[in-house]
Amino acid sequence: MSQPLKLGIAGLGTVGTGLIQTLTTHAERLRTTLGRDIQIVAVSARSQGKNRGIDIGRYRWVADAVQLATDPEINVFVELIGGEDGVAAEAVEAALKAGKHVVTANKALLAKHGIRLAQLAEERGVALNFEAAVAGGIPVIKTIREALLGNEIKRVYGILNGTCNYILTTMEKEGRPFAEVLKEAQERGYAEADPTFDIGGFDTAHKLSILTSLAFGTELAFEDIHIEGIQHITPADIEAADDLGYRIKLLGVALRTPSGIEQRVHPAMVPKHSAIAEVSGVTNCVAIDGDFVGDLLLVGAGAGSKATASAVASDIGDIARGLVLPPFLTPTSQLRPYTRAMLDRHQGAYYVRLTVYDRPGTMAAIASRMAEQDVSLESIVQRRPRWALPGTGARPAPGTLTPVVLITHETTEEAMRKALAAIERDGKVAEPPQMIRIEKL
Repeated sequence: MSQPLKLGIAGLGTVGTGLIQTLTTHAERLRTTLGRDIQIVAVSARSQGKNRGIDIGRYRWVADAVQLATDPEINVFVELIGGEDGVAAEAVEAALKAGKHVVTANKALLAKHGIRLAQLAEERGVALNFEAAVAGGIPVIKTIREALLGNEIKRVYGILNGTCNYILTTMEKEGRPFAEVLKEAQERGYAEADPTFDIGGFDTAHKLSILTSLAFGTELAFEDIHIEGIQHITPADIEAADDLGYRIKLLGVALRTPSGIEQRVHPAMVPKHSAIAEVSGVTNCVAIDGDFVGDLLLVGAGAGSKATASAVASDIGDIARGLVLPPFLTPTSQLRPYTRAMLDRHQGAYYVRLTVYDRPGTMAAIASRMAEQDVSLESIVQRRPRWALPGTGARPAPGTLTPVVLITHETTEEAMRKALAAIERDGKVAEPPQMIRIEKL
């Protein structure tokens, strides 16, 4: 049997403690499968005395994560601290320079420094593995790096944030407003006290940037991603989507286009009959379109102690077997510069909700502004407030604010934005238009 693989683990939160439990529970099976022991030699965290529900007394304590990263006794540095800079970045860089393999779940770190760190790993001949950084327990990194080598990937997209998916699912099922469901998600531990990172789409964007580089062989380009969050989604949008045969999901989408690679994160209406529409709660999913394999959909737990620890353990297992690949599949010297597609040229159908003044000529004026930009309307529906529905005996007075829903045929992003800007200038709407892309999956 080969020499043990010796680990230093920095970060003992839910994932770190989950990893220790995983490696302890399955120690014998890992030894048999890998042909060597996996040994935790030392650990590091902010507080040594914190009750974590596991016994860490058997491991050597190292207060400084950077010191642990260069510890001569370890072969693999496991970074589970988090954050794009600070001690996490310092420790990972130090470990790679010292010739240590690195396993990390840190998508923010990779999105910002991934190419530089990958280059360092390649120069030292060590692994930089990050399966757990995208979609938790779903093996999407391994799928792209290993299983789909015989394919040219045309598109990768998915639900990459469980917090947002939980909020949108609950809003749909219970008809409750965004703020109320967000508060509940925070109480249940699904959302942070400051939820901006999740609901603003930034967490999804970090993950999407990693998938894009892997799928298309380009340099990381987080700063070039078009990002919209879910904070402006209302029960009216959820209800309209349902009536029209759609569900609203926060998607991360990357695809090849004639003008470059399109990366975008935004709420989207997806057909109810699509598999991705059925992904509910905190579950994640990633879809990959390959030229030979066709369309794949991977679904599973996108976060949580056990799921994420499972992905980290998988990366450790690869190192134990001696498998060392270029971190982003393509060697960093051969990664192509990222060329950003012009989003204005994006072709698709759109849902638009307008809050208009119920006056004669309003609908005609809206349709006219759309026609000026060659936007063809599939439908235009004046949605009466529930109190004014037929049979209630109530009728809106002239000038009452009324929601209007438009569904367009395929058009360009540029045309839509110009048409909506003109409608706003006309003074026909009481608040900014709500526009949601319709994804034909």
